[in-house]
Amino acid sequence: MYDLNISWDEYHQSIELLAEKIWQSEWEFDRVVCLARGGLRAGDILSRIFDRPLAILAASSYGGDRQQERGKLAIGSQMTMTGDKLGSRVLVVDDLVDSGITLQQTTIWLRDLYPEIEELKTAVIWYKACSNYIPEYYVKYLPDNPWIHQPFEKYDNYKLSAATRNCP
Repeated sequence: MYDLNISWDEYHQSIELLAEKIWQSEWEFDRVVCLARGGLRAGDILSRIFDRPLAILAASSYGGDRQQERGKLAIGSQMTMTGDKLGSRVLVVDDLVDSGITLQQTTIWLRDLYPEIEELKTAVIWYKACSNYIPEYYVKYLPDNPWIHQPFEKYDNYKLSAATRNCP
């Protein structure tokens, strides 16, 4: 497996390309549900581009020292959103799909808790070949399943200390 390093420019351009694919499909949706942490930035941007409300669902399946060990999927017990209704047409956004477990299980979770959902589609930036889940929208198919290094990962090990603080 090789590493794929993504710059901020590439990251933002990819989200814009994802928005174009969704727009070209002419599918109308009521709300964006982003899966935090990975899908948080993409979900926020898509929410702004399409002028749709954003909901946030925490989900995590990676851990370890470098956040590269796949473990058991943990889904938050609640979703954060404004308003009382999720809507009947929901776009679920994550950064990538590799095993497919996160998208598969969170879409089941959403349908179980929100029976008003009539149509649900998923969107990711990167779709790895090893996935058992195929998203409706994606920007780049990755047949070699690389490890993706996103630009914000530098903050995973960024530690503040009193010595580095510039407070008056």
